Order: sequence, then structure tokens, then C-alpha cells
Amino acid sequence: MTIRFDGRVAIVTGSGGGLGRCHALGLASRGAKVVVNDIGKDGAASDSALKVVDEIRAAGGVAMADGADVVNFEQITAMVARAEKEWGRIDILVNNAGILRDKSFAKMEMSDFDRVVRVHLTGSANCAKAVWNGMRERGYGRIVFTSSASGIYGNFGQANYGAAKAAMIGLMNVLHTEGAKYDIRVNILAPTAATAMTDGLLTPDEAALLSPESVTPAVLFLVGDGAPSRVILGAGAGVFAVTRIQETRGVYLDEAERSPDTIAARWDEIARAATYPLEDALSQTRKFAELASLARRQSPS
Repeated sequence: MTIRFDGRVAIVTGSGGGLGRCHALGLASRGAKVVVNDIGKDGAASDSALKVVDEIRAAGGVAMADGADVVNFEQITAMVARAEKEWGRIDILVNNAGILRDKSFAKMEMSDFDRVVRVHLTGSANCAKAVWNGMRERGYGRIVFTSSASGIYGNFGQANYGAAKAAMIGLMNVLHTEGAKYDIRVNILAPTAATAMTDGLLTPDEAALLSPESVTPAVLFLVGDGAPSRVILGAGAGVFAVTRIQETRGVYLDEAERSPDTIAARWDEIARAATYPLEDALSQTRKFAELASLARRQSPS
């Protein structure tokens, strides 16, 4: 099966370089019309975005550049309106724009915490909101949020970045649920690649393996017609892996046992590795109620 995007319109934020550039080129090479979003001076598209558009057009593709700032909802809605006026629709959104302000939490200014969260989390939400109603009306949409192992597993000096990237998971889960009946599929890319954001953090050998080009196939899969939904797909150096958030079955404690001391005494049982699949928050609530009801029915009293 060949994944194509003929007739589809895509927005890729932060696509003037690095991962975003590769995603934009990859979508265009398979037929998509692409909005190359990258902020420049005074609200104009960056020179880098214009160069990516030139690359796409030189290869026979269709693209436009846009300099909307993802933290400015009015600019983002104007970008979407411009693309819809030109091409009639938005089918695909790849949220890639991001910044770093790394410092240990003890030394981090809260202004830097706020700025990183606004760009990554609020910026992604702004973009999703701007395309959401159109996708619902047309009964089709593909949205990718970009998370990170820093958010999923943690990384020293990145409390702001990690918090924003972990929040993508909650946003994905809710939009997956709300968009399912409209065929809006929402997924997360958790990439690792050598880009301007990782300068000085990787050895030359590591950087050579971790090219942005090695990640883009994951994005193209996640926005295809047959894409899954609510998946966290890791990608880097040509390796692809799924991350799952799972919960242990749980242990019911009756009122006489319900104390921190009992939890400590039975911790190994509570934390036992066997997992219980959950579809949504209500599924967890029902699981807890079922376990409690079963325990009470089995109680000798």
C-alpha cells in the first residue's frame, strides 16, 4: 500500500527547518498542498519558510508560506482562512513548532516556563482549534501533536519543555474522543533527531544517525487515510516504537484496611506489572467501581 495525499491540504507549523521542513517536504512529495508555517519578522514568513516553499515548488509540488505565530490565535485563524480560501479545506495539521529554554528547575525563571508551555501546548491547541470545526463539517481530519521523551520519561533541565510535551498526551486523548465520529484521527509523534534544538547535546556519530529525515515517515503514516488514532509513536534513527500508558489492575481495600500503612504493606501487589486496558477516564472509574463491588460481594460479611 502506498500512502498518498493527493487532493489533501496540510499545515506544518515550525517548518522552516529541521523536522518541520522534512515533514513539509514529505507531505508535498506525496501530493499534499502544504502551508509552510514559520514565524519571521513583523508577522511575515521566515526566509527559511520561503526557501522550503521554493524547494517544494521546484520538485513540482504546491505550497505557500505563512508567518503566523502559534501563540496568537487570531494569526492562526487568519492562516487557516487564507489556506481555505486558496485550496478549499484543511485536512492535515502537524503541530511541530517549538522552542527550548533549558535550565534546572532551581534556576529557571517562571517567564521561561510560561513561554515554553505557551509555544508548545497553547500553540498546538490554537492550531487544532482553528482547523477543528472545518474538519468536523467535512467529516475528515488528521492531527499530529509533537511530544517528546522528555515529557514521557523526564529529562534534567527541561521542566518547562517536559511539562508541555506531557500535556500533549492529555490533549490528544480528549480530541481523539471528541473527533472520532467525524473521522478526525489524533496522534502523537515523539521524535528524537539532530536539529538546531539539539546542537551540542549529541556526538557527531549520534547526530549522523538521528537525521530529521529518519523521523518523517512516522508523521506520514500518522496522517494517512488509514491512520490509527490515539497513538504515541516514537521515531528516531529509523527506529519506530509505540509508547503505551497502562494501569495495574488495582487492589480493593475495605474501610478497615484503607490506610497509608496498608497501602505500604501491600504495595508490591498494588504495583504488580499486570496491566488493565483503559479506553478513557470513565473506564477507570468503572473499573474501580467493579473491583469494589466484586470485593464486597466476595466478602464473608
